[in-house]
Amino acid sequence: MKAYLIDANTKTVSPVELAKGLPDIRRLIGYDSADSEEIDASGDRLFFDEGCFLRDQTGKGRFKLDNLVPVADKAVVVGSSDDSAILKDVMVDLTTLQRRIA
Repeated sequence: MKAYLIDANTKTVSPVELAKGLPDIRRLIGYDSADSEEIDASGDRLFFDEGCFLRDQTGKGRFKLDNLVPVADKAVVVGSSDDSAILKDVMVDLTTLQRRIA
């Protein structure tokens, strides 16, 4: 499924393909402790390391998507339904997503 990887360290947003769903998300963010927040009414969600708020993030970049709390390092935006129980192609387009990130 189509998704986007946000890398705060390189300040990039890149299209990625998730063949295995959540295991791929965990691999991309680099941690098994993945949590998510809904980012819009389409069901798109931001998946991130839930421990990023507690881990030492010295030297790692941070980003803010809309009015969510800042996230450190990397995150993945992917579509979902059933409160993230089912993952699917992301709905937001790349340019729009990039404009929403600070």
